[in-house]
Formats: sequence, structure tokens, C-alpha cells
Amino acid sequence: MTAWILFVLVAFGTLVSAVMVVRTADLVRAVLWLAASLVATAGLYALLDAGFLAAMQLLLYTGGIITLMMFAVMLVRRGPEAPTAGLIANPGRALLASLAVFGLVAFTVVEARLPAAPGAGGSPGAKLLGQVLLGPLALPFEALSVLLLAAMVGAIALARRKDPEE
Repeated sequence: MTAWILFVLVAFGTLVSAVMVVRTADLVRAVLWLAASLVATAGLYALLDAGFLAAMQLLLYTGGIITLMMFAVMLVRRGPEAPTAGLIANPGRALLASLAVFGLVAFTVVEARLPAAPGAGGSPGAKLLGQVLLGPLALPFEALSVLLLAAMVGAIALARRKDPEE
């Protein structure tokens, strides 16, 4: 019963933070709400005994993607932001479209015939992935990390460059 209550609380937190991503006019706050939503999603994975997915969610999405999004927001944002007049032009159509998507997803989940999850220790997924990444794919994996580092250094160099107008 406690696990169910915890699951409902984390799911509610995921839903609230996802709604706040869409409703927030400030871009920085929207990215921070997205980070909260991704952390809560990792919590859902952990509660569903998918520890590897939870760790990857935290490392890749919450750590990496949110950092890159914050870099992009900080690079693009210059001066005071213009106020947002209306976030949604037609809220009735937006509600109808979101209900249609929700209905389609709910129907798919209910009607799906998925196989049962393997027992504890029955899936070699994380071990096999680690062997592949640190075995034959170690060089491309490290090259990608150097490429991402170069992109971040380039973004910082561009951000520090003075505008010709100043």
C-alpha cells in the first residue's frame, strides 16, 4: 500500500511539473520545471524496479539535456524578455486535442498485449550494454564525449564575445 501511495505522489509530481513546463512564460523556469519532470520520471522508473532506466534518465536527460537547454536559453536570451500575450490562441481546441491524444494513448495501453517482465536477474540488458560500450565501442564513446566538450567550449566562447552594437 505504501508503494502505491508513493507511486501516485511521484506520478502527480510528474504531471504537475509537466503542466508547469507548458504554462510558464519564462524560458529559464520552463527548463527548470522540465528538469523536475524528468527527475520525477526517473523516480517512476525506480519505483517500477527499472533501476537502469532511472539512472539513464537522470544521467542523460536530467544531467545532459537540461544542461544543454540551459546553455541554449542563456545564449539566445538577450535583455529583458517581451511579455507573452497569450500562450494558447484557442484553449478549447487545445483541450480537445490533448484529450484526443490522451484517449489514444490510454486505449493503446489498455489494449496492448505485452509479455510479462522477466524475473529478477533474468535480463542481461545493463551488463551487456556496459560490455559493448566499454569494449568495441569505447573509442567512439570517448570521441563523442570530446565532441560534446568542444561544443560546450565553443558555446561559452560565443557567449563571451562582445556584440558589435555595444
